[in-house]
Formats: sequence, structure tokens, C-alpha cells
Amino acid sequence: MTIGGSGESRPSRNKRRDAVRTKATQLRVEQKKKNRRNRFLLQGGILVVVLAIVAVIALVVMNSIRPAGPGPANMASDGILIGEGMKIAETTALKAGADAVPSTPDATGTVADIRVYVDYLCPFCGQFETTNSDQIVKWVTAGAATVEIHPISILTSKSAGTQYSLRSANAAACVANYSPNDFFAFNAALFANQPKEGTAGLDDAAIMGLVTSSGVSASVAEIDACITDVKYKAWVVAATNRALSGPLPNTTVEAVTGTPTVLVNGKQYSGALDDPKEFAAFVLQSAGETYSTSTPTPTPTPIPAG
Repeated sequence: MTIGGSGESRPSRNKRRDAVRTKATQLRVEQKKKNRRNRFLLQGGILVVVLAIVAVIALVVMNSIRPAGPGPANMASDGILIGEGMKIAETTALKAGADAVPSTPDATGTVADIRVYVDYLCPFCGQFETTNSDQIVKWVTAGAATVEIHPISILTSKSAGTQYSLRSANAAACVANYSPNDFFAFNAALFANQPKEGTAGLDDAAIMGLVTSSGVSASVAEIDACITDVKYKAWVVAATNRALSGPLPNTTVEAVTGTPTVLVNGKQYSGALDDPKEFAAFVLQSAGETYSTSTPTPTPTPIPAG
């Protein structure tokens, strides 16, 4: 007696073996299809990532080669030149991508040509400004000197991510463009309210407050919009790069290596930043050396600090 039914109802050993082989073949085919599908998805994903990376790189490159201008009016030299009576020398704005046009110093040497490269976050610039601003104003007002101020931004990364150095230089450019004869007062206000290096610095609203409190009355709305839009950001970056790469015109000094960089008749001042008498003596010496090699017409000369 056989338990489980007739032997004819059970598949033979060959049939079972054939069934196993067929199933294995089906599994291999399905696995190959799955592998091809996974490879396709993987390659597609990699392609998407690559395209994204290419797009980012292209954006960075385009930003890096973006034209630097137009710059602000009255700063064609990358600085604003202030002369007798504290009146600025008007210049047209630099066109996009144009090189700076150096100011022409007094050929006789009897008018001291003072040039200062400043960063509004730089504490040493603030020290020089506090120490020497009053006597510089006296010299320039009397016609004994000119002063050309070059705002640059070498400390843009030193303000907790707010780019205060760049924003304040842009604000100075905005005032130079829209209300140039108020530039010196606004420049002084930025240093009088100078934040510490490493802090967030002043926000745009606070900078716009200095525009008003420093006595700027013309085109305030345009200046505020210029500050908010960081209108001259590209120009500030370009002017900074020009200062750092050089050459600096009308001097043997190749480039700015730190701020403040102070030049008098093309010679760099390396004395104390907190001693007005030492700076006054340097101005007199530089003017005297230039005077001795020229045929001057008598004009006022800087008076030593009292």
C-alpha cells in the first residue's frame, strides 16, 4: 500500500530539475534587468549632480569676471581728491571694466599731495584719522595740501559674516557719487563710529543714519538706496584688487600691503599713527624735498602741529 496517492501524480525527477532550471533562468533574466535599471538610475543621478556642479562653477566664474563698473562719480582715481577750501575735484564715473585714472599731483611740490588708503574696519586707520584729521583739514582748507582718500575693503571677512568693510566702503562711494562735498564729513563719521574688528559692525540702517547725522542733505534717498543695493560692490572689489596688486601711481611704493597706507608726495609714511607732530614733520620734509627739485610758485605750506 502506498501512502499519498498514485506515483503518477508526482512530477518526475527530470521534470523537477527542468522546473528548477527554468526558474533559475527567469531569476537571472530579472536580475539582469534590475541591474541595468539600477545602473541607468545611478548614471542619471550622477549626471544630475555633475550638471549641478557645473552650474555652480559657471556661476562662480561669471561672478568673478563680472565687469567692475560703473564706478561712482568723482572717484575716477579710485579715490576722492579734496583740495583748497575742502572742495572735491569732480570726475566722471569709471565705465565698466575701465582702469582707474590717477590724479595729477602738484608739479611744484609746494602743495603737499597726501594720499590715504583706508579700510573703515581697520583700527589703525581710525587711529590715524583721529590723530591727524584736524591738521589735514587746516592744510587743505588753506591750500597747503590736497588729500585723496581711497576706501578699500581688505577686512571684508573680519566682521562676523556681515561684510562691513565692503559695505562701508560702498557707502562712502555712494556719498562721493551723490553728495561729494559731504564726503569728508561722512568719512569722519564712519571712523568716529567705527566698530571693533571681528564684530558684526554697523548694519545698513545705522550707516544710513550716519549719512544724515554727518550733515549730508543732498540726495539722501538716492544714497540710502545705493547703500541698500550695495550699488558699488563690484567697484569696491575692483578698486581693492588694484590697490593690492599695484602699481600705485605717482610713487615708488608698489602696492598696498596694509591699512592705512599713507603717501605724501609719493613717499610712504611709516611713523607713529598717534603722533600728529611726527606726521606734520614728515609732510614738511616731503614737501621740502619736492620743492628743492622744482621751480615753485610760493603757496601756503603745512604748519607743524602745535
